[in-house]
Amino acid sequence: MSYETLKLETDARGVLTVTLNAPERRNALSAQMMDELTALSRAEGAQARAVVLRGAGEVFCAGGDLTWMQAQIRADREGRRAEARRLAGMLDALNTMPSPLIGRVHGGAYGGGVGMACICDVVVAEEGCRFGFTETRLGIIPATISPYVLARMGEGRARQVFMSARIFGAEEAVRLGIATRAAAAADLDAAVEAEVAPYLKIARGAAARAKALARSLGPRIDEAVIEATIDRLVEAWESPEAEEGIAAFLEKRPARWA
Repeated sequence: MSYETLKLETDARGVLTVTLNAPERRNALSAQMMDELTALSRAEGAQARAVVLRGAGEVFCAGGDLTWMQAQIRADREGRRAEARRLAGMLDALNTMPSPLIGRVHGGAYGGGVGMACICDVVVAEEGCRFGFTETRLGIIPATISPYVLARMGEGRARQVFMSARIFGAEEAVRLGIATRAAAAADLDAAVEAEVAPYLKIARGAAARAKALARSLGPRIDEAVIEATIDRLVEAWESPEAEEGIAAFLEKRPARWA
């Protein structure tokens, strides 16, 4: 398959580096990028010794594409459900990908970008990187990412940042459990390589089975849970707050509640 929003590089060791390659949109998750990430997780990603996920340009991932979200305000309910399912399916596919997934997070990770970090097995964050669950500023909620966020952070830590849209740094992201560790920009690639190295010495099948075992013993993320998050996102998109919040963002003005 050819990829337009992703850049793929596989080295001689079988390590696949996947770059979110839409820097002009701050690597926001468009429908096309979601589809390509889903396809990748079932093809090249599933065959790699390890996968490194990174972003091109100034930030790792700015979350959901605002034009895509604005379209959901105008869509009918079935259209909204289809797009919410597209997003939820992409997250599930990456989360269940058998290969180890290592996130290299720099610049910023917002909204769905934090969700992308939370489906990684390991996350190395650049010192100075900024994080935030910014959905509530737009009148929506972090719905489809929520199972992975809660699995990573636990309810108590999640509630410190899940609703407020507060922006926080890499060190706090480590404390909250989103990131594994923080590294200076000059040391970021070396820190990622240190996380990749152990996977080159182990049996790939055993690693995949161990990952599946860890997921099976963790918080329940099954079809019913995913469908419930789809319902919550659709309901949020249908709210007057979402219409106002997304419009305010695109028009570069404060929302009514600000």
